[in-house]
Amino acid sequence: MSVQISRILETVLEWVVIVLMVMLTIVVIVAVLFRLAGDSLSWYDEIAAIQLSWITYYGAALAALKRRHIGFDSVLLSIPMPARMVCVTIAEVVVLGFFVILTLTGWQVLEVLEGERLVSLTWMPVQVTQSVIPIGGALFVLCELLSFPRYWQLTAAGTSLDHAEIEEEVETELQKAQGRP
Repeated sequence: MSVQISRILETVLEWVVIVLMVMLTIVVIVAVLFRLAGDSLSWYDEIAAIQLSWITYYGAALAALKRRHIGFDSVLLSIPMPARMVCVTIAEVVVLGFFVILTLTGWQVLEVLEGERLVSLTWMPVQVTQSVIPIGGALFVLCELLSFPRYWQLTAAGTSLDHAEIEEEVETELQKAQGRP
């Protein structure tokens, strides 16, 4: 069940990040064209910064789901068992604790920002633009929890996530080359 949820969430996050990147690209191109024409968009800097932060938060959640955020596999795997698993547990608690605090603080920030509007687009509530903080934090926690069982299993077996993915890809390609699905 969690594997199915992970796949759905991965697809959704990938599409969200892709759409955000395309939108940011369009905004940058339009802003450059306006500047070349001798005009400037008053809202460009503010909107581009917001879009970049949204890409960062949702991209971080996707990285957490795939366990592609900053890690130290080689150092971790060099630690003998059972100390290795103690380190994994401590690291996971610290990361989850940070993002739970970020999420809760993000909700408090949204309450403080109630009624505020963007400077350049006065019709846009700041709460909408800053909602990425609690939503991104909660998504990161969810993604960490969904990816943790496999990570735990691979780490306990002494297998690097990077190496496991490479080996899986090699096996898939070998099966394709041999004509097996």
